[in-house]
Amino acid sequence: MKTILLIGLGRFGRHVAMKLHELNHQVMAVDQDEEKVNRILPYVTSAQIGDSTNEEFLASLGVRNFDVCIVAIGDNFQSSLETASLLKEAGAKKVVARAARDIQAKFLLRNGADEVVYPERQIAVWTAIRYSSDNISDYIALGDDHAIFEIQVPDNWVGKTIGQLDVRKRHHVSILAIKQNGHFAMTVITPETCLPANSTMLVLGTNQNVQKCFHI
Repeated sequence: MKTILLIGLGRFGRHVAMKLHELNHQVMAVDQDEEKVNRILPYVTSAQIGDSTNEEFLASLGVRNFDVCIVAIGDNFQSSLETASLLKEAGAKKVVARAARDIQAKFLLRNGADEVVYPERQIAVWTAIRYSSDNISDYIALGDDHAIFEIQVPDNWVGKTIGQLDVRKRHHVSILAIKQNGHFAMTVITPETCLPANSTMLVLGTNQNVQKCFHI
């Protein structure tokens, strides 16, 4: 369990708070809007109404005590930048900030942020890949080039074993698990694992290799 300071309770910040609550982390939420703070109360350990660009207010939160500080402000980049800078000056261990463009990321990384996330870009990439092929059920990016895809088992693979297909050697793609009806059916994959009909696979590889292997 981690202690997390979450600043900014718009749509992105609210979803972050709800997921952190689901994962049983301790969260202090901060926003200037009293209504947003009141709405998030069931999902956080504590909450404060205040201006995160105010140095005294930010210092009063005890930012050194949090494992991670997340700046989720999305509608005011100046406030996001000032908040990230003040957090680092106040001794924050790790500052993660939201950015919409590369130029914003550069300024944030130079002024206090340790890492930057691009929620709009990431969901745009996911949507484009997920819905550009009938075979893809899900997609998780891993770095710049590698990803995990959930892909329908091809008809001509059904009934064959991993060893017979030898996709790792032939296509440089690894099969990690098999799902049926939305649930994991096999998570220990061996050369003897047989691929069942009406199932999906979680496969790991570069985007190019996965696309070539499954003709995406």
